[in-house]
Amino acid sequence: MEKTILLVDDERMITEVLEAYLIKEGYNVVTSDNGLDALRKADSVKPDLIVLDLMLPDISGEEICRLLRKESDVPILMLTAKSGEEERINGIVIGADDYVTKPFSPKEVVVRIQAILRRTGKQAPQTDDQGEILTYNDNELILDLTKKEIVYRDEIVSVTPIEYKLLSNMAKYPGRVYSRMDLLEKIQEDGISYEGYERSIDTHIKNLRKKIESDPREPKYILTVFGMGYKFGGVPDAKNASR
Repeated sequence: MEKTILLVDDERMITEVLEAYLIKEGYNVVTSDNGLDALRKADSVKPDLIVLDLMLPDISGEEICRLLRKESDVPILMLTAKSGEEERINGIVIGADDYVTKPFSPKEVVVRIQAILRRTGKQAPQTDDQGEILTYNDNELILDLTKKEIVYRDEIVSVTPIEYKLLSNMAKYPGRVYSRMDLLEKIQEDGISYEGYERSIDTHIKNLRKKIESDPREPKYILTVFGMGYKFGGVPDAKNASR
């Protein structure tokens, strides 16, 4: 099935070039040059991924990302002229899945889009996850690996694709200690180098704890192993459902 990419940038030359490259790769492309229009199209078109420029004439890309994350887990690739570590980490904090710094190669953008779609499960089905449901602590936490949903205390939790990837990988092996680099490799799985991202794992873990821990300061699911990394502390239920 053809994937739809929403390109949001007020520089016409950028959208035209990226659109041409993406169409050549078989994607359906919708474009927007301002924030309000982008939000409307994101709601009506339901794109598989959004390429979002941070510098827009009406609403900042950061604010658009925050608004989208309240309603959707659509993958977001940010385009930014800011190359500092603080700016990159802030983009991850508010929900972006990746970023590309201007000026950039259109080919790199296409490769990163393909990589995001692969690791978020929107490019190809994860056959090893089909039909599997994992439950912990008397059904307090449920991971439906088929639907890629997380349920905490009977409510579906809205998580970003990266947060889902982190939790699902850790939950499959309770007690196993993962270094930050281990977790970084789990969410990448595409051979692309992401400088500075190792530190951003802490940010994703912090955000995830807010969503699945009754007290994030005293977590029972995502535990810190000092000097080493993190491990999943949930207790698997005796009868997990599987295919």
